[in-house]
Amino acid sequence: MFDKFHDECGVFAIYGHPEASKLANLGLYALQHRGQESAGIASLHNDTIICRKAMGHVADVFTNPILAELKGESAIGHTRYSTAGDTVELNAQPFNVMCNKGAIAVAHNGNITNAINLRNELEQDGSIFQATSDTEVILHLVARSREKTMAGALRDALLQLEGAFSLVFLAEKHVIVARDPHGFRPLAFGQLELSGGKVAYVFASETCAFDLINAVYISDVEPGEMVIVGPEGITRQRYAPIAEKAHCVFEHVYFARPDSLVFGKSIAHSRERMGRLLAQQCPADADIVVPVPDSGVAAALGFSAESGIPYRQALIRNHYVGRTFIEPSQTIRDFGVKLKLNPVRHLLEGKRVVLVDDSLVRGTTSRKIVRMVRSAGAKEVHLRISCPPTISPCFYGVDTPTKGELIAANNTLEGIRRFTEADSVAYLPLSALSEAVEDTKQEYCYACYTGNYPTHLINIEELVNNKAMIGV
Repeated sequence: MFDKFHDECGVFAIYGHPEASKLANLGLYALQHRGQESAGIASLHNDTIICRKAMGHVADVFTNPILAELKGESAIGHTRYSTAGDTVELNAQPFNVMCNKGAIAVAHNGNITNAINLRNELEQDGSIFQATSDTEVILHLVARSREKTMAGALRDALLQLEGAFSLVFLAEKHVIVARDPHGFRPLAFGQLELSGGKVAYVFASETCAFDLINAVYISDVEPGEMVIVGPEGITRQRYAPIAEKAHCVFEHVYFARPDSLVFGKSIAHSRERMGRLLAQQCPADADIVVPVPDSGVAAALGFSAESGIPYRQALIRNHYVGRTFIEPSQTIRDFGVKLKLNPVRHLLEGKRVVLVDDSLVRGTTSRKIVRMVRSAGAKEVHLRISCPPTISPCFYGVDTPTKGELIAANNTLEGIRRFTEADSVAYLPLSALSEAVEDTKQEYCYACYTGNYPTHLINIEELVNNKAMIGV
């Protein structure tokens, strides 16, 4: 089965630091929210790439003995959240190979929409694949390129790709990073001052990774840009023509940490603004505003500030329940939401509650939360969602279900209200979301809310069928 739909991965790269792997480990720790199922680091030492990766959280995978093996002053790292059926170490990144271009390692965030076609062509020409990830296709394209330099081969490979990718490469004494021409997925660029006036260069999916290691954010890697860092210094070059930008707006809605800058903008500011606009355009007559933690907190704060309705943290999240909890039967499965959230009864009893969440996808979890709040004594529950209705699957790196599983694609607003058992349901309008992220130049992708995809999707039926097969 071809794993086309790994989603909110985190990537990190560092060049020119004597403890590169240790800083990569810290960077991945900061990016843990983007993927919890596998983690990996590759480092370059004496022209040899050392790669260690395994299933599990960053802190569990990278013990001190493992980090001691990862010598060198350059490293790349990856933390991955895979979809159902793909949780295998075979697909953990970085991928590393030895080919005619030397030793290469790569880590990737995004989805290559024409990877199925490219893989079929490569296999017909004799290429052998070991994993089921679209990332491996990139390595084959680099290895087969007739360009003599690694940068040239990578440029040749990138020009054959369609879809979303933020890539970090380790090869030939260099760290090379690149973003797709539309800039779907984020990739920030920073530097770290060392003793003696030296500078280490760092790259990460989010700037919260820089904060942890005391690196300074410089800028984003631009869409269609390749940045090469090596002994000769740093080179920034455009490998593809300027394309219409399509930054993933869901990074601001849900993925990124509130303390990060993504696409050069504050996530906390965007989410609070979403909440304020939600209060303006979708008001509710209520006594308290309650967030669904943690992703609904910033929007709930904004809703409360704008509406004047008191904010109360009346749902407490258990941070020690992970995605790997085994659910052997329906009886146990029904405890899933209770394991993660518990209501504060004395805050909810007799109250009219505005329940603020970042998104409503299938609706099943929202219904359980509404029931939980009501069973804790709430008199009314008004569900407010700080993004528009999700009506289309994403093919650019977001783990959304197929269209048939998206509640907003198959129901009216009243149908959603009845399903969730809320007293009222309202979503943030698309125009307000655009205003919240200050999209004055129309640089964001809203395909999951509109069904209008910014790129030509190769084999769209095959993509949909494959997504349905793997049970996303």
